[in-house]
Amino acid sequence: MLLAVDVGNTNVTLALFEGDKLVADWRVTSHRERTADEMAVELKDLFSLRGFDLSVVSGVVIASVVPNLNPALIEASRRYLKCEPVMVGPGVKTSVRIRYENPKDVGADRIANALAAYSKYGGPVVVIDFGTAVTYDAINAQGDYLGGAIAPGVEISLDALVSHTAMLRRVEAVAPDSVIGRNTVTSIQSGLVWGFVAQVEGMVERMVAELGGTAKVIATGGQASLVAGLTHVIEATDPLLTLEGLRLIYLQNADGAGH
Repeated sequence: MLLAVDVGNTNVTLALFEGDKLVADWRVTSHRERTADEMAVELKDLFSLRGFDLSVVSGVVIASVVPNLNPALIEASRRYLKCEPVMVGPGVKTSVRIRYENPKDVGADRIANALAAYSKYGGPVVVIDFGTAVTYDAINAQGDYLGGAIAPGVEISLDALVSHTAMLRRVEAVAPDSVIGRNTVTSIQSGLVWGFVAQVEGMVERMVAELGGTAKVIATGGQASLVAGLTHVIEATDPLLTLEGLRLIYLQNADGAGH
């Protein structure tokens, strides 16, 4: 089976695939100081919860935006999974033509999203990944990755607001019934959530216009469900889009990976 690992700044998501079939998936908190042995213990526990042993893994593919974790990830894969992992980055085949000024600047997760979205939904397509940061990615009708936008995510926006104001406190990131808040808590929630929805709608409108006037819009990432249900511009929510993209990338590079 193939283990796909997407390492983000806030969460690590993992999926176990048998062929093109998803058989299990997990989401855990990212820890920047983690040894290969600690990773293996956590991985073994996660697998056992779903009735699997680490020995079922025959391939590993990893996308990471936390470089400090990469050496331990690679070591854990080699030592405990007996696999040479495919690390998505420069030199790895993806079949995605990247039109960025410097293709090496595009995060591995964004490339995986572009590949999966185009493969599943066709193009043109806009992918919005709601994580620590919110990334907007534009893929044209030919499947080329054109670029996109990066904005602060919901949680770090709230962190910044609370840490830089003396009188405002942390609130739950949920949408209040009214955009016009009647107290401080609902006012913060309105600005945070409805403000975020307005950002998404405005960005989508502009990106779709630049793509020629029509495009599918797909949401993924840990905060996708918070926003997707509050706006009409998101056509589908696909929580495991990045991991599906990693599976497709692995298939293109499996000959060079250990088994």
